[in-house]
Amino acid sequence: MAGISTHVLDAALGRPAAGVAVTLTAPDGTVHTGTTDTDGRVGDLYTGALAAGTWTAVFATGGYHAATGQEAFFPEVTIAFTADPERGHYHVPLLLSPYSYTTYRGS
Repeated sequence: MAGISTHVLDAALGRPAAGVAVTLTAPDGTVHTGTTDTDGRVGDLYTGALAAGTWTAVFATGGYHAATGQEAFFPEVTIAFTADPERGHYHVPLLLSPYSYTTYRGS
């Protein structure tokens, strides 16, 4: 099934990042929201037919870091990526710490 999911891991604490709010904006401006579960995942951030074009995911990392007692340099992380409906499901992982983050196209 086509769709978009995410997984957020906290590298500083060595565990999944639960409670991170995620806002996903489709190429047509439609907004979808979710919050990471106890495993740091939002498995159904978007389900259905994917629109071709640029999607943007914004992760509310500042609120997460404050809730876990960590000082944070990045109040949010924005990841823009291009989707092709013929390539199927998109998984967008985020590995974060208070002063850095990394992402890649997952599976």
